Amino acid sequence: MDELRALLRRHVRPDETTAIDGLHIAKIERSGPPSPSMSGVVLAVLVEGAKRLTVGERVHLYRPGDYLVASVDLPVSGHFVDATIQEPALGMALVLDPALIAELLLHAGPGDLPRPQTGPVPGIAVGKLTDELLDSLIRIVRLIERPRDQAVLAPMLKREIHWHLITGDQGPAVRQLGLADSSMNHITRAARWIRDNYSEQFRVEDLAKLSGMSPSGFYRHFQTVTALSPIQFQKQVRLQEARLLLASHPRDIATVAHRVGYDSASQFSREYRRQYGVPPSQDAVLA
Repeated sequence: MDELRALLRRHVRPDETTAIDGLHIAKIERSGPPSPSMSGVVLAVLVEGAKRLTVGERVHLYRPGDYLVASVDLPVSGHFVDATIQEPALGMALVLDPALIAELLLHAGPGDLPRPQTGPVPGIAVGKLTDELLDSLIRIVRLIERPRDQAVLAPMLKREIHWHLITGDQGPAVRQLGLADSSMNHITRAARWIRDNYSEQFRVEDLAKLSGMSPSGFYRHFQTVTALSPIQFQKQVRLQEARLLLASHPRDIATVAHRVGYDSASQFSREYRRQYGVPPSQDAVLA
């Protein structure tokens, strides 16, 4: 962990990007209130500090020695715990590749993978960082300093990291990313439709049909994977989009409410306040 910490300190940039596609490094020097975002489909590791991530009623706390995997792009609320300039939070994230996971599953031999888990699995989970996974992460970050080797070795190291994930303790969630007919991918398809069409009304029956499930089965799987009902998921996405719009148009609350799908500006203001603690007209983040 000490070597990974030193590497991340050396290569962190203000925009959090690196020379390796899909690899990000971040340093956070202050703690703020929980802020909303989409989780992405990622592996995340901290080497300093801790982060609390909330999705629905589930709370995930991870710190050095842990890793977090998000296998569905979910609306989350998160903040770094007790981060300061003197003691910042520092970590890295790697975007997960469903096509690579599918390829690894095809090449896995008999007995290479743990027995498949029956039923749906949560879309976000925290596991313990193994020595093998840590070693792979160190080597991919080292590669930032070797531009000549990146084109050949970065794909190999990503492959190795993905293999450690699909065979690790959170493997069931990661493996489902690579299975075209898995319940995780059916739910991901429905969640993507909601994100892309967040301002539109929908029927759960129609989303179930899109996912190839019965309405009751779809509803149960959706809640297990996302920790939210489909309507709650849509509301989270709407409010996040509204907050982004209000940053540019802070006085146009009624128009923003309508754009994200609310018929009633007063209902929008109530739900916004419930989500962020203040009405949209008083949100200091937007000032």
